[in-house]
Amino acid sequence: MAKDLYAVLGVAKTATDDEIKKAFRRKARELHPDVNKAPDAEERFKELNEAYDVLSDPSKRAQYDRFGTIPGAAGAAGGGAPYVDFEDLFGGGFGMGDLFSSFFGGAAGGRATVRKEGRDMGVGLRLTLEEVAAGAKKEIVYDRLAPCETCGGTGMAEGGHEVDCPECGGRGRVFTVQHTFLGDMQTASTCRNCGGTGKVIDHPCEECEGQGRIPDRQHVTVEVPAGIREGQQLRVSGFGEAGMHGAKAGDLIVTCRIQPHEFFEREGDNLHARANISFIQATLGAEIEIDGIFEDEKVQVRIPEGCQNEQVVRVKGMGMPRLNADSRGDMYVHINVLIPKRVTKKQRELLEKVAQEFGEEVAAPRSPLQKLRDAFN
Repeated sequence: MAKDLYAVLGVAKTATDDEIKKAFRRKARELHPDVNKAPDAEERFKELNEAYDVLSDPSKRAQYDRFGTIPGAAGAAGGGAPYVDFEDLFGGGFGMGDLFSSFFGGAAGGRATVRKEGRDMGVGLRLTLEEVAAGAKKEIVYDRLAPCETCGGTGMAEGGHEVDCPECGGRGRVFTVQHTFLGDMQTASTCRNCGGTGKVIDHPCEECEGQGRIPDRQHVTVEVPAGIREGQQLRVSGFGEAGMHGAKAGDLIVTCRIQPHEFFEREGDNLHARANISFIQATLGAEIEIDGIFEDEKVQVRIPEGCQNEQVVRVKGMGMPRLNADSRGDMYVHINVLIPKRVTKKQRELLEKVAQEFGEEVAAPRSPLQKLRDAFN
């Protein structure tokens, strides 16, 4: 075992999820580079974040306990949670380190102006074409500033109240007077004690330091409707960044990212596929069967007589489900006519008779020696 993740967090191996969460927050406040100026603070915070990433996820924790390796690291055993893309709406990644920077910046005095309402956040969700066709429920795990459970999001400890800021008298702005040779000049600036809100909490909650929100790992189940398209977004109300002191939270914006399919290509609500047929089927016509987009679905494709290579056959109503509708698009099957590279003596005789019927000239059979020479040329 390269490192003891439980020791990094300072918890026992039997620690509950809640104990792991609280231990992480406590140590993160001590080690975050915004507040800890030790030379190794950033490295220790990364190590702490790695430990929390593993131990806060049931599947990763089980793998770590069993194999003693960190999921995702070189030499680690397989398994773990499915891959999900994360996209911050404001650019760049948005992990626990960024959340703690926002947390420290949101405290009184950390910013010139405090934004009380929570921001929207965004994640990019990868989906297979089969999931899009059938609709799916997907669990998303992401980091956000969530309402503090200890104070219920108010930011107040027991007996606490919101009072006028003593620095600005509740105005949110402080005034200074400068004496110059031109006379006294008065300037106004945002109060740094209350961040311009004019209010402070006399007894703040110790867990969230009076903000009413804390960095946390959120699990949300999203229902993806059948037929959704690449880049379309789903909005989960109230699951973005939590507001300060119980203010309105932002929303979670889920952008759908559809992975390429090995067999189908999507065009709107239609599907394009390829199918191989023999030259005899192309000549005489046939009915073939290919897989559909749904599990165990079979699509009957009628090949017309005289079908040409790269000809497209349309099958109505066998494409993708239309969003919020009971109908489906069409399937377009691109035909690939296969020509055999070798035929038996009997097959050749039959083909020569067919050629004679059509009045076509064909090459004479080649001897084994000639075929051998062709193979080496």
